[in-house]
Amino acid sequence: MSFNHEQSAHCESGVMSSLLTHAGLPMSEPMALGLSSGIAFAYIPLVKLSGMPLIAYRMPPKHIIKTLSKRLGCRLHSATFSNPAAGKQALDQALEQGRLVGMQSSVFWLPYFPPEMRFHFNAHNLLAYGREGEEYLLSDPVFEQPVRCASDDLQRARFAKGALAAKGLLYWLEDVPSEVDWEKLIRSSILSTSRIIDGLPLPWIGIRGIAYLARKIAGLDEQAKKYNRLYLTHIVRMQEEIGTGGAGFRFMYASFLQEAGSLLNEPALCAASQQLTAIGDQWRQFALLCVQHSRGKSEKPSLAEISSALLAIAQAERVLFKELACWAKRK
Repeated sequence: MSFNHEQSAHCESGVMSSLLTHAGLPMSEPMALGLSSGIAFAYIPLVKLSGMPLIAYRMPPKHIIKTLSKRLGCRLHSATFSNPAAGKQALDQALEQGRLVGMQSSVFWLPYFPPEMRFHFNAHNLLAYGREGEEYLLSDPVFEQPVRCASDDLQRARFAKGALAAKGLLYWLEDVPSEVDWEKLIRSSILSTSRIIDGLPLPWIGIRGIAYLARKIAGLDEQAKKYNRLYLTHIVRMQEEIGTGGAGFRFMYASFLQEAGSLLNEPALCAASQQLTAIGDQWRQFALLCVQHSRGKSEKPSLAEISSALLAIAQAERVLFKELACWAKRK
């Protein structure tokens, strides 16, 4: 199969960008993220990671795959397997048919990942485009070049147990359109994103969730230094080390707005792109404040200062997405 590998910032949006481009509908990774309304914010105290609440800056795994396919009118074929042998057979058959196949797997069991990059995360997406003997030819969005993976190792990664277990998930696209109504898609996706960010009446989601986290930080006990350090470093880890992170998703969505603005000749979207880039910088500065406080030096930002920085981000995102919603509704 003739296939061009592209490195991307995030696995799910990168895989969808490659699948669509390969099928004849060229699409950048930022456009894939933007059209699928992939960015969000969620503070979910009921779900714990190492004893700390889950903090997410994007929609749940598979959202980009399913939403983008539906909005473009593609037919998404997907399957999971209770029997690993059946999952392997299905992958081999799809490759023999010349398909470019998306897969969900565990990062930890993929041997081409350096040891320091491996962790137990079962929602990593990658592509298979061929097989040679007992090795699969893979396009993993994290890496600059295509990689190879032994059959047994890939099987172990595809059927790893635990949270978000993939169960050998395979997927590919059919009936991909060669042309789409870009303005209609961009307007509807921006409106959907604005509702996710600032239209859901839930205290832990979107702008309300950002403000909720800010209040939690402000309410920390100044004397509980060990817990505060763990809590703040957890926030930073969730923001900057897991997936594309808080700022990274904002920067990518800003790239989508820039591309959409150029495509539609809409200066308002280009201006919004600059605003969101600045907000991404604010997220990075917020993370820096958390780190500086956690280091425990005498001159460090207070919890109130960190909370205020996060509230400022919430307000900036509210203003921006209200403006974007107004643009999206304008005929």
